[in-house]
Amino acid sequence: MKKKQFKAESKKLLDLMINSIYTNKEIFLRELISNASDAIDKLYYRSLTDKAIKVDRDKFKIEVSIDKENRTLTISDNGCGMSEEELENNLGTIAKSGSLDFKENNKEEKDINIIGQFGVGFYSAFMVSDSITVISKSIDSKESYCWKSSGADGYSIEESDKKENGTTIILNIKEDSEEEKYSDYLDTYTIQRIIKKYSDYIRYPITMEVEHEHLKEGSEDEYEKVIETETINSMIPLWKKDKKDIKEEEYQNFYHEKFFDYEDAMKTIHTSVEGNVSYHTLLYIPSHAPYDFYNKEYEKGLELYSNGVLIMDKCADLLPDYFSFVKGLVDSSDLSLNISREMLQHDRQLQLIAKNIEKKIKKELEDMLEEDRENYEKFFKAFGLQLKFGIYNQFGMHKDVLKDLMIFYSSKEKKMVTFKEYLEHMQEGQDKIYYASGESNDKIDMLPQVEKVKDKGYEILYLTEYADEFVIQTLMEYEGKQFMNVCADNLDLDTEEEKESIKKENESNKDLLTAMKEALTDKVTDVKFTNRLKNHPVCLTTEGPVSMEMEKIMSAMPTDEKIKAKAVMEINDSHPIAKKLKELYKTDKEEIKKYTQILYAQARLIEGMSIENPTEISSLICDMISK
Repeated sequence: MKKKQFKAESKKLLDLMINSIYTNKEIFLRELISNASDAIDKLYYRSLTDKAIKVDRDKFKIEVSIDKENRTLTISDNGCGMSEEELENNLGTIAKSGSLDFKENNKEEKDINIIGQFGVGFYSAFMVSDSITVISKSIDSKESYCWKSSGADGYSIEESDKKENGTTIILNIKEDSEEEKYSDYLDTYTIQRIIKKYSDYIRYPITMEVEHEHLKEGSEDEYEKVIETETINSMIPLWKKDKKDIKEEEYQNFYHEKFFDYEDAMKTIHTSVEGNVSYHTLLYIPSHAPYDFYNKEYEKGLELYSNGVLIMDKCADLLPDYFSFVKGLVDSSDLSLNISREMLQHDRQLQLIAKNIEKKIKKELEDMLEEDRENYEKFFKAFGLQLKFGIYNQFGMHKDVLKDLMIFYSSKEKKMVTFKEYLEHMQEGQDKIYYASGESNDKIDMLPQVEKVKDKGYEILYLTEYADEFVIQTLMEYEGKQFMNVCADNLDLDTEEEKESIKKENESNKDLLTAMKEALTDKVTDVKFTNRLKNHPVCLTTEGPVSMEMEKIMSAMPTDEKIKAKAVMEINDSHPIAKKLKELYKTDKEEIKKYTQILYAQARLIEGMSIENPTEISSLICDMISK
């Protein structure tokens, strides 16, 4: 037996790696299985170029076994194995990787997918074991050797009696502590779960002996325990199969099992890309939002695989926030992983994949919008709010990416339309895109300001979600056509003759309007007569970017800062109330104050806003009725 010490720097690295590099202890099994897969890959590759090496690929496998009594977990493969020198070099020197050497020496071979390139994954097993035994026989040697270590104290190498090529790794699992229940790694179901989670798509069978209960032959109620060898992993990833060979049912079954959704996905996006960076994607657009989707606790991200081995559960960098509803995965061998393979280095390849995924998702949504409007409207109902956030977040940085995915209800079409479709319906000479905001389409339809715009034949987009006006404010215009709120005071739909007429009306009644404004103190910035109304007596319009609807939304938010709209009270010049006000101002100026307060309250109610003092308004109305 040769007893040896790790080098001083290796001791430090081993301690650092076990305690710092790996944040998730169950990762150790992924690392050991990946190493076993690499060893089989190497042997198979060599058999293609070395006629002296005869292999049967169908017999390649990785075996995992548990011995609860002796607290051991064993991982075995029938790959290329290691010689004494290779055990010394690969396991005696931390961060020395045989896989990396093999890949470096065969750079011209594009089809080699070696996962373990850092030479540290093996040592992650010390997180869960007191000692590790490695028994290995190289395909190139008649002798076999046994490597043993209890960690930083060193290791030993001695001859073994192993007859077949390959490697067997035996872990002596630690005793349970207050912080960790290491016995979980001796539980069959736990090990199966870890294999399915991280190594389900390793290309070789991963087998385990599993205990089952079977009905005894000839018995109706008596069972016996039977040990059966099962293949735990799926081996061939669905996303690496040819799309023409996959049925829709297979896609949906995978979605249900992988992402725990009881409903089918609305759309499946399956792509394989070759080029500067090669990768496979299998993405799903859900048919409904999860219960926590709009909560801050929701985590976006795609599963990330490297050659079928799970690296990250949720890689947030692969999805922009506005497409955070997308579920799925990416598998690539071209990404630069960090030393523990738990995280990505932020490199060009990752950014390129993310950008391509963004373009692909957008294109699929555009196609759905164009070819399957019914389903797109269902999608938009579930996730449209997230797209709207994407438009006005980050100061509108992504507005051009998302603006053509927006749809709003049209007053003319009586259905949801895009901005592009609105432009197709526009009247000749129309230079504005008109919109109105409110709690619902029905309530918007009843707004006094909407009536005349519709009478002139203009289409109005109805905005019913709190994010809608922020979207419009961020976009400002679409294809050179400015957005115009029909409730804005600067809405310009009058002829020159109409403008001149109403201007004279306001000038001749200046004293009356000033008195009414003073009666409302600072509640409005102006009071004026208008010809924008048809049947309604009064309305509120606004100056500037903050509308009454935005004021309502901002006031409902749990902040101390309240944003007020600059409200203008407009009175219908052709309504009998206008004549009444003019006559009353000549005979009873005090009575004007009461009328003004009632009209203002009425205007607020029409806008769906509350009245500050409903008791006072009720008394005023009763007082007038009683006269």
